[in-house]
Amino acid sequence: MEVVAARVLNELYIYLDIGFLLILLGILLYTKRYAAAIFGILGGLLYFLVDYGGFYLLLGTRVVSGADPFWFLLWLSMSYGFTNFVWIWLWLDRDHHSLEWSILIIAGWLTSALLSQNFGGEFAEVSISRGTGSYHGIMAILLFVGYAALCLKNIQTKEEKDRVNLKWILAIGILVQFSWEFVLLITGIRPQGILPLVVNSLLETNLGLPYIYFIHKAVTKRRREDLTRVSRL
Repeated sequence: MEVVAARVLNELYIYLDIGFLLILLGILLYTKRYAAAIFGILGGLLYFLVDYGGFYLLLGTRVVSGADPFWFLLWLSMSYGFTNFVWIWLWLDRDHHSLEWSILIIAGWLTSALLSQNFGGEFAEVSISRGTGSYHGIMAILLFVGYAALCLKNIQTKEEKDRVNLKWILAIGILVQFSWEFVLLITGIRPQGILPLVVNSLLETNLGLPYIYFIHKAVTKRRREDLTRVSRL
């Protein structure tokens, strides 16, 4: 089954989104969420490596019209890579502010999209698309391996308090992708209907959650969010 993930947007959206990313980064630095900020930047670079290097150059499934593919995909990757990875990291922190971070990020996405739709008529239009038939199977394997590792860990763990909260992990993995797919859909940027919303929400970001969980657990054992060392008594 081929699920075509496409977007049509104007350049004003890019400028507004860059402004939002800078505001979000500023808030993270101001509140000393340095680990989340670093993880978000690394996530954006990973998205760029996969999207530009893999989908565009290697597989040829990514098509960009109306913009330079390198710079456009660099922005696109940093945009959703940064926000997605930051949001996931902050949710995994469970610092009792998950709702505030969620509202901030979703409101930023929605505001940028709607403002660009209302006031971006004089700006150049950019359209992109990406077929998925050639690699969703590989994504499904990664999803299975990651969640199988979490399930095995829980099966082997006797104490309830030491088990991974799989419901929480699934909620994060599905809702992060669902949120921005839904914003794209209702603002008209994603024109293909609900199939990309459903399939991508279940698969694309969700496949990385088990691996991110293990990374987060390893880092936070040694460092706090402000990167100070965790004292061991």
